[in-house]
Amino acid sequence: MSAPSGQTYYEFYRGSSIGTALTDALDELITSGDIPPQLAMRVLQQFDKSLTESLQKGVKQKTSVKGHLSTYRLCDDVWTFVVKDPQFRMEGTGSSSSGELVTAPKIKIVACKSGDAPDGRRGH
Repeated sequence: MSAPSGQTYYEFYRGSSIGTALTDALDELITSGDIPPQLAMRVLQQFDKSLTESLQKGVKQKTSVKGHLSTYRLCDDVWTFVVKDPQFRMEGTGSSSSGELVTAPKIKIVACKSGDAPDGRRGH
């Protein structure tokens, strides 16, 4: 986690496809001498902050998940769930009134405390 101004941001979005692409691009720029490693770290910290804030403010869709909970773990205030044969139903999407249904063979969900909820409860 990084904490540029008292706010904590988790680094797990760096493992996403866009985070991996950013990290690879920054590694190339460092290797070629175009940017110093300190600048790359600042870019990654800004990425953590921007993605977290964007998801908190921009995602309003409600989704329900059904499936077989294969594994769950709590470590350092971060929950990890592995769900087999999940079914996601997104509210208000798709042609049916109950929403669009999306399935997958297996998913991993990583959940952590929100920055505005030190006791684990959200303000709404």
